[in-house]
Amino acid sequence: MTVLELDIDGSTITALTAGPTVPTGRPLIAALPGGTYNGKYFGVPGSSNGSFLKTAADAGYQTVSFDRPGYGGSTPLDPDDNTFDRHAELLDAAIAAAAELLGAHRVFLIGHSIGGMIAMMIAAAGPRFPLIGLSVTGMGAVINSNGAAEALATLPADATVDLPYEERDKVMFGPQGTFDADAVAAAHESYAPVPVRELIQAPRWPVERLPGLAPMVKVPVHNALAEFDLLWDSAPENVDRFAAMLTAAPFVEASVARGTGHSIDHHRLGHALHLRQLAFAEECAAWAERQ
Repeated sequence: MTVLELDIDGSTITALTAGPTVPTGRPLIAALPGGTYNGKYFGVPGSSNGSFLKTAADAGYQTVSFDRPGYGGSTPLDPDDNTFDRHAELLDAAIAAAAELLGAHRVFLIGHSIGGMIAMMIAAAGPRFPLIGLSVTGMGAVINSNGAAEALATLPADATVDLPYEERDKVMFGPQGTFDADAVAAAHESYAPVPVRELIQAPRWPVERLPGLAPMVKVPVHNALAEFDLLWDSAPENVDRFAAMLTAAPFVEASVARGTGHSIDHHRLGHALHLRQLAFAEECAAWAERQ
């Protein structure tokens, strides 16, 4: 992996790149991690099959995993400016710059949790890059009532908190038997301090933003919610509810990622998600060629 550093509107946005060093004809995959994670999120191997970055690289995809503002080497935002809208503006421009720099003519966008919310906002607004499809995981239509997401939103608004590993692990991973100890240790390398402003916005997003954004997404959408998600309600009717909102998407695939907790990628069955995402990217590329 190599580090990419981009100057976007006076801010620095950093990212990790993996895969072929020259264009292969496949779309560039741009990946946005969720809250409390830096860009290393997609480089964590949940099993012996390897991480998403490795799986995508082995399949011939060049992937860029971004540090959202305030994470990794990306410039922090002032608390009042730390909005999902501003994240979407900066990352839209960063993805466009990365695509140009890497010679990519098509982009498949992946977002996990808060990264999925930002990805949907970018897609709905009409991105600056040639978007062919979207995969959003660890987020959906309904936040668990009185769950971990609402508890985190009660922290001091202007603070940046570095949550203890053991407390994060309880929320991010499913029950024993769904993950390996090595994956938990590796995930700790991708944990980062989190601006509380993000944690306050996230529980409100599915009610305040999703209903207006979803009908504006005009590319194919893949969605996966963890079976044992402590933040989101992954009941089948809520998975269907999310998919039904995407009225302008040419096709939608929404399902439950069985045997996983919130951070699906870091579980033993995370590799199954990665294979589904790459298969969906192939379908999106074929769809785009027909347009």
